[in-house]
Amino acid sequence: MSNNNSANRSHDNKGAANLDQMGFHSNRGPRPGEVQKIRSKDAKGTVRRIWHYLKLHRRSLIVVVVCTALSTLFSLLGPYLIGKTIDQYIIPHQFDGMIRMGLLLLSVYLLGAVSTWVQQYMASSLSQDTVRDMRQDLFKQYQRLPVQFFDQRVHGELMSRTTNDISNVSNTLNQTVVQLISSVLILVGSLVMMLSLSLWMTLITILTVPLFAFVAKRITKYTRVFFSEQQKCLGEVNGFVQENISGLKVIKVFGRESKSVEQFREMNERLRSIGIKTQTLSGSMGPIMNTMRNLSFVVIAISGGIFAYHELITIGVIVAFLTYSNQFSQPINQLANQYNLLQSAIAGAERVFEVLDQEPETTEEIPFAPKHPFKGEVVFDRVNFGYKPDVAVLKNLSLHASPGQMIALVGPTGAGKTTIINLLTRFYEIQSGQILIDGENIRQIDKHALRQQIGLVLQDAYVFSGTIRDNIRYGRLDATDEEVEQAAWLANADTFIRKLPNGYDTYLSAEGGNLSQGQRQLLTIARAALANPAILILDEATSSVDTRTELHIQEAMKTLMKGRTSFVIAHRLSTIREADKILVINDGTIMEQGSHEELLEQKGFYANLYLNQFTQGQVS
Repeated sequence: MSNNNSANRSHDNKGAANLDQMGFHSNRGPRPGEVQKIRSKDAKGTVRRIWHYLKLHRRSLIVVVVCTALSTLFSLLGPYLIGKTIDQYIIPHQFDGMIRMGLLLLSVYLLGAVSTWVQQYMASSLSQDTVRDMRQDLFKQYQRLPVQFFDQRVHGELMSRTTNDISNVSNTLNQTVVQLISSVLILVGSLVMMLSLSLWMTLITILTVPLFAFVAKRITKYTRVFFSEQQKCLGEVNGFVQENISGLKVIKVFGRESKSVEQFREMNERLRSIGIKTQTLSGSMGPIMNTMRNLSFVVIAISGGIFAYHELITIGVIVAFLTYSNQFSQPINQLANQYNLLQSAIAGAERVFEVLDQEPETTEEIPFAPKHPFKGEVVFDRVNFGYKPDVAVLKNLSLHASPGQMIALVGPTGAGKTTIINLLTRFYEIQSGQILIDGENIRQIDKHALRQQIGLVLQDAYVFSGTIRDNIRYGRLDATDEEVEQAAWLANADTFIRKLPNGYDTYLSAEGGNLSQGQRQLLTIARAALANPAILILDEATSSVDTRTELHIQEAMKTLMKGRTSFVIAHRLSTIREADKILVINDGTIMEQGSHEELLEQKGFYANLYLNQFTQGQVS
C-alpha cells in the first residue's frame, strides 16, 4: 500500500526533500539478504562489502582466479621461450630447433587465448551475478522501508541509484576483478622471471617503480571526490527529469516549459563541468604512465646494450628482459587506471549501501497476527503525533468507531485528517497514547497482518502496467477470475470493462493512461472489494472526478462499505451526509462530532462549511 500523495498533503516535506535529496540520514539498520553488514563510511569498508557479495559466488570466483593464473603463466612463458629460441637456435642457425620452438610458442599462445576467453566469460558472469544480488537487495529494501523514507526523497534520484549506480558497479567489476588478479600475478611473475635472468637489470627496472607510484598517488588523490560528485549530479538530473515527466501537464498548463528547460540546462551544465574534470583527471593517468613506461623501456634497453657489449648477458636475454620489463610496468599502469575505475564503482556502491543501511520498518519481537478477521472496532486513545518532534499534528486526540460504522473526517487542509489514516495503517508510529483495534494495541499486531485487513482507496488512483484483471487481482493474488469479475461488478466497473476491446484482458499502460480518472478509481475500489477488508479507508476518493462519475463511485463505495467499519475523508460534504458519525478535525483536535443533522443544528464550524458549499452549488 502506497500513501505518498496522502502523506504529502498532511505535512510539508518539501524542505526535507530538498535538504536530503542527495544524502541520507545516518540511521543504520540490519543488512538485507545474506551479506554481512559493514558500514560504508569509507572506501575500504565499501570494497570489503562488495567483496562479500563476490564471495557468494565462490565457484565462479575460483574459476576466474585459476584461468587468470593460467593466462598469466602462458604470457610469462612466451618471452622466456623467445629468448631461448634466439640464443639457442636462431643465432646458431639451427633450423629444426627453431621450428620446434615456434610450434611450442604457438601452443603456449593458443592455450593462453583459451584461458583468457574462459576468464572473460566467467568474469562477466561473476560481475552480473554480483550486481543482480545487489539490485535484488536494493529493491527488497525499498519494500521494507517506511513510507516516511519515500515521502522525504525524490523518487527519480532513488531510481538513479537502482540503475546508474549499480550499472556503474557492474561495468567496473567486469573489468576490474580480472585486471586486478592478472596485474598482481603478472607483476610477481615478471619480477621472478627477471631475477632469474639478471639481477642488475632487475634492479634498474625496479628503480622506476617509486616514480610510477608517486605519480599514480598524486593523480588518484582527487579522483574519488570527483567521481562521487559526478554520481551526485547525475542523480539530481535523473530526479529532475522524472519530476518533469510526471508533472508535464502542469508544466504546460502554467507555461513553465522555458523555465524547466533553463533549470535543466543549469543542472546539465553542472554535470558536464564535473564530468570534464573527472574524465580529464582520470584519463590523464594512461598517457602519463605510458610516457613513463616508455622512458623506462629506453633506460633498460640502453643498460642491456651496455651489459651485452661487455658480454655480461646475451641478446636473447635482452629481448626477453625488454618484454618482461614491459610486462612488469604495464600492471602498475593498469592498476592505476583500474584504481580510477574502482573509485567510480565505490562512489556508486556507497550510494546503494546508503539505502541498504537505512532503518527498515520496525517490527515487534513477538508480533501478534489475528487468526480471525477484525470485527472493526477502532479506538484512538489520547494520541499525540508530529512528523517533526517539536511540531504537533495530532494533540491528545481520542475517537471511537464501532464495528460497521461509517466515520467521516472533515476539516481544513493540514488539520490532521490524513495523519489519522497514516497512523491507523502504521505508515507512521504515534509518539504517545494508543490505537486499538478490537481491543488490541496495533503496535502489537504484525504490520502485514494489520494491513491485510485494511482496504485503502486514495484520491490518486494508482494502477500498474498489466491487464485490468491483474490490477484488480492485486487486492488478493489467489483470487479466481470469477471473484475478480464479481469484485468489479460490486464496484460498478464491470460495465465499462466489458466495453473495452479485450475486456478484463485489456492491457493498461503505465499509470493507467488509457483510462479516465473515474475508471481508474473504480478499479481501485474493485481491488479493495476483492481484498474484503474489515476496515475500509476512503481518502477523498471522489475529489478528482466529475459529478456524474462521482455518483457511480459513491454507489460503488456504498456497496463496499456495507458491514465494514469505514473512514471517509472528503471535502465534498455531499458524500458524507449518510455517515454514522462526522468528526470535524481542526488543528489536530476534534472540535465537533455527530451526525450530519446534529452538526447542522449546532450551527458551528461544520454548519458554516456545509452552508458555504451549498451556496456555491457544491452540495447536491
